Formats: sequence, C-alpha cells, structure tokens
Amino acid sequence: MIAARPALERRVLASLDAGRVPVVLGGCGTGRTSLLLRLEGRLGPSAAQYLDLAAAATTPERCLQEVASVSRLGTPRGVPDSPREAFVALLDLFDGAAGAAPAPPTFLLDEFLDVRTFENFPGLRHVQRDFVAHVAVSPARFVLASRFTSRVHRLLRDAPARFEVIHMPPLEAGDVVEISRLFNGPSHGVAPDVAALVASLAHGRAAYAHLLLEALGSLGPAPDPVAALASLLSPDGRLTARCRESYDLRLAHARGYGALRAILGVLAESEPLNLTEISLALHRTPGSTKDYLSWLEDVDLVSVRGKRYVFDDPVLRLYLRLYGRPVPPGDDQIVREVGAYARVRLPAAPAPEPDQVAGPVERSGIIEID
Repeated sequence: MIAARPALERRVLASLDAGRVPVVLGGCGTGRTSLLLRLEGRLGPSAAQYLDLAAAATTPERCLQEVASVSRLGTPRGVPDSPREAFVALLDLFDGAAGAAPAPPTFLLDEFLDVRTFENFPGLRHVQRDFVAHVAVSPARFVLASRFTSRVHRLLRDAPARFEVIHMPPLEAGDVVEISRLFNGPSHGVAPDVAALVASLAHGRAAYAHLLLEALGSLGPAPDPVAALASLLSPDGRLTARCRESYDLRLAHARGYGALRAILGVLAESEPLNLTEISLALHRTPGSTKDYLSWLEDVDLVSVRGKRYVFDDPVLRLYLRLYGRPVPPGDDQIVREVGAYARVRLPAAPAPEPDQVAGPVERSGIIEID
C-alpha cells in the first residue's frame, strides 16, 4: 500500500516538464521509494521505469546485465570489453531509449549514488561525477533519489543548473489520515487529533507512521499512539528492527565504525553537545573527534545546530537509548524512555502502561525545495 502525496508528485512532474532533473532527498523511511513507484504508475509502464541502483550496482558488467534484463524502454548495444565500456553502455541504454521512443522516457533511479561502487574498477575513478555530467545532457528524463542528503549536496555543488533538489517533506496530520484509510477503508481514517499525534511521534517519517497506524489498529477502540510506540520498540518490535536496519546501513557507509558508534552513544545519553564536550566524553582529541563527526554528518546520522550536534532522526536516538547497551531493555525501561520522548514532542502525552509494551501488536503478524 503506497499513500499518495499529490502535491509532492505534482512538484516533481512539473520539474520534469520544465526540462530539469529532480533530485529527491530524504532519510530512511521518508517515502522516497514510494514516491518513485507512484510516479512510475502515473506516467505508465511505456513511458517510465523504476530502477533500484542500490540492488543493481555490483560490477559495471553485471549492473548492465541486470538493468537490461528488466528494461522495458531500451536495450544495450554491443558487448562491452571492460568495466568502463559497460558503464558507458549503461548510459547509452538510457540515451537509446530516448531515441527509440516518440517521447523521452523517464528513468526513476533510486539510490543513484550507489554507482560509486564502480570506483574500484579501471577507468571509473570519478564515476559519480561522470554519471551526473551525462544525466545533465542526456535526451532521456530522470528522477534521481537518495537517502544521503549531505553527499548529494556535495556532488551537485558544481553540477549544471538543470538539477533541482527536492527534499521529502515531513508527513502532516492530513497525510496520516490518508495513510490510515489504506488500512481501514476510505471512510474509516483515524481522527485528526490522533493523526497529529502519530505525525509528531513519527517525526514526519512515512515508515514510522505506517507502523504506528498498524499498531493502533491492534490496540482496541481507544487508540493510544504512545502505547503503540512503546509496543513497536519492544525487543522483537517492528520499529526496533527498522531502526536497527537504518542504523547499521548508515554506519556501513561511513568510516571509523567503532568511534562513530561511541559518539552516537554519547549523543544518545545527552544532546545537544558541542565538539569539546563530545571529545571529552570520547577521550579523544578535538581534531580526531571533528573528523569522526564529519563522517557522521556525511551519512546524515547527526546534524549541527549552532555548533552543537544532535541526532538527525530523534526516533533513531530513542532506539539507541534503548538498545545501545549490552543487554536488551526491560518493559519498565521502554515505558520510561518512550514516555520521556513523547513528553518532549507531545507535552500532554501520558506514559504507556508496562503491559502495553509487548501487547498483541507484534504477535499479530500484521532548485532546492524544502
């Protein structure tokens, strides 16, 4: 089930129609992939194709083979003899599709930064820059998407003006109501006040809101979003698994794994902190700590506000407060931490009852624009 974001979809399509290349940016769970799939459906299978480069970008030759095997819009010409030729053939596939169709086709490329995988092969040291330069002049149309906001901004710093960055906006209460109708039917959306609570607790992220809405449906006639959040963050909870996936994925793309985990642990205990405070807690020099923090910024795990560092995703911080220790949390700790999180975001929010933490929810199976 993919919820519509009509205003955002219209904004991306308008950018395409103006001859630009929309670049959609948003962290894990913000709805980038859902947006691309919705756009594919709106444009139609003969005019658009979604491709996940995170899955396809292995070796240049195999990537070309995988894309060609599913392509509805074009086929490669010839057999490449080198990694460089395979990469060029992939770009030619996009261009050739534009030449063969009555109107330029649209390629919706998810996680386009993963072409960086090819940098280890001969002739492809600057493959990301080469890819962007080619897309800027290609006769085909592209919508690019990535979860790595900082890296994309750096890559596009000197790119042609054709690229237009569009940030995934956070969900609002109205969006949550529409999503809830996917679960409960067109006439059974959650009440606006409950939707507002869900949007705030989910930090505007679509994936978190989906999980909260599913959980609310299993908690009976008096929905309690705070209790639902506590249940989802139980040791076998679905939000726990989702946060673990996001945490591990971003650290896998960064350097200095152990030191970065230590910094995140420090910020999970207390934020915001400045560079000196973090370096003292880490027992490292300010210089080395600054490097570590820049690597965390590079994968959007932390952000800087007035020279003080905070988690970019507060739900991920909540997860780390619970699971960044050698033993899993008990029900009382989950209730305490979720209650504290909710009180910051929802001043009048009650604490969930301990017996609601591991309730039936998890056992049921069920141009830059801000």
